[in-house]
Amino acid sequence: MHAGHIEVTPEHHGNLFFWHFQNRHIANKQRTVIWLNGGPGCSSMDGALMEVGPYRVNKDGTLKYNDGSWDEFANVLFVDNPVGTGFSYVDTDSYIHELKEMADQMIVFLEKWFSIFPEYVHDDLFLAGESYAGQHIPYIAQAILDRNKNSAKNKWNLEGLLIGNGWTSPVDQYLSYLPFAYKHGLIENGSDAGKRVEAQQAICVKDLDAGRKDHVDTSSCEMILQEILRVTQEQSSSGTQCLNMYDVRLRDSYPSCGMNWPPDLEQITPYLRRKDVIQALHIDTDKRTGWTECNGAVGSAFRARNSRPAIELLPGLLEKMPMVLFSGDQDLICNHVGTEELINNLGWNGGKGFETSPGVWAPKRDWTFEDEPAGIYQSARNLTYVVFYNSSHMVPFDYPRRTRDMLDRFLGVDIGSIGGQPADSRIDGEKGLETSVGGHPNSTLAEEAEKDRLQKATWKAYYKSGELALVVVALAAGLWGWFVWRDRRRRAGYQGLFGGRPDGRGDGRESLRGGMGLENFRSKTSNRDVEAADFDENELDDLGPPGDRGHVGMDEERYSLGSGSSDEEDEAHGKAKGHGRQ
Repeated sequence: MHAGHIEVTPEHHGNLFFWHFQNRHIANKQRTVIWLNGGPGCSSMDGALMEVGPYRVNKDGTLKYNDGSWDEFANVLFVDNPVGTGFSYVDTDSYIHELKEMADQMIVFLEKWFSIFPEYVHDDLFLAGESYAGQHIPYIAQAILDRNKNSAKNKWNLEGLLIGNGWTSPVDQYLSYLPFAYKHGLIENGSDAGKRVEAQQAICVKDLDAGRKDHVDTSSCEMILQEILRVTQEQSSSGTQCLNMYDVRLRDSYPSCGMNWPPDLEQITPYLRRKDVIQALHIDTDKRTGWTECNGAVGSAFRARNSRPAIELLPGLLEKMPMVLFSGDQDLICNHVGTEELINNLGWNGGKGFETSPGVWAPKRDWTFEDEPAGIYQSARNLTYVVFYNSSHMVPFDYPRRTRDMLDRFLGVDIGSIGGQPADSRIDGEKGLETSVGGHPNSTLAEEAEKDRLQKATWKAYYKSGELALVVVALAAGLWGWFVWRDRRRRAGYQGLFGGRPDGRGDGRESLRGGMGLENFRSKTSNRDVEAADFDENELDDLGPPGDRGHVGMDEERYSLGSGSSDEEDEAHGKAKGHGRQ
């Protein structure tokens, strides 16, 4: 792991914070996924510690492994973006305002990051994230393509985009709030509540027709969601309750309406403010305020008044690379109805929407995961859309294993070339690529299971060896005793079977304990995971990055939290490298 700050605007003391996890295992090639949360102004530590990162935080402040982490076959780089978000910082009069400005700073960040970690510069690169990252990701992708076209430096191999519950097409998504509310029974069609929301939608449509269609934010349209939250309030013994806009199956106190969710926030905020964690993550002393999930000042400044909506970039990007849009079906704020509408209205690669020929549409294919209905897949002309059943705004929070399966399919990780038992993931009953969520010999979970199996096997061998040793000793003692008895009988008559403690009986067992005892076995197999809070900070400083990555410079050492894999492991796998809240 590596973490720290990279300066992007020296004149304003602007620094972006990153947390990097090296892939635990190699499939057929090296890949890096950059993950961004949204807001704007919400920290990607949400993604690191509640969604796709390798660890989740327990209530007692310890860490547990995330079964479904995206770093199994890909390096994952979390970035607090833009400046001022999460652990990133900048002068308070220098928050950024536009999408292109954000993308340009991300290019500066990546240029410097790859210069510090040149071993990753040739990886296949993927951008992923959720919510307002639906604006960030297309802009960053376009900036990378422009950089590659205009630069004589190493080209970055941008290979694909993944956007979950993304805020990408304001027009389509503003006008999806009321249909979603009707569809899910949140508001009754024709009711007084419905009429109030319809009146607000009419004001929004008028503003869009007057020229707001080309803008990212329209305040009268954002009021549609606020009106839905108002008209669906309920009174309870604990006060006024409203819908959780990130998961409509839940309620929250008004006016939070989901801002207190997900529950893991309760332990993540104090965890990321702990002194040992701050030191382990190399948080610069210039970052004077503690970590907060979302920075309201950053969001208020980032109005993108002169930016075109990112939906306009999608057709050009889809000419160059594949893209996945995925949605949890219980999210209101960036809901699946709006995503489906933007796809239906989008023209790309010679067609419109998922129409494959006049009047013929790409089929919606049922997806099952481990014998349970998981969602729907639909694909055409480089775009794949995935609906996750019974899922919220933060799909990986609800279903880490299923989203890892989706990622592996998209990245083309086929474990058929590696060996092992694939996950039972089927689309229309067909398995397709053999993906794995901890189910093959090279996976982290398989390694843990193998350690457990070896320990049990060693104990079994221990007992069997002990039983065999006892039988051999008993037979030897019996024969020896018989000879002693016969000899003594000849000379002095019978004195008992052994005439005392048989020599060697105890020594055999003690020798066995010394060579195969539990403590010896533990000392040979014990191997701690590197976790930011599980080590004294001085111990963390002594842990260097993986030796297989070649010479480590001073800059790279400065960011190191420790090694994610061993040299033997890498050699064995043939590794060689020269609008939402979140």
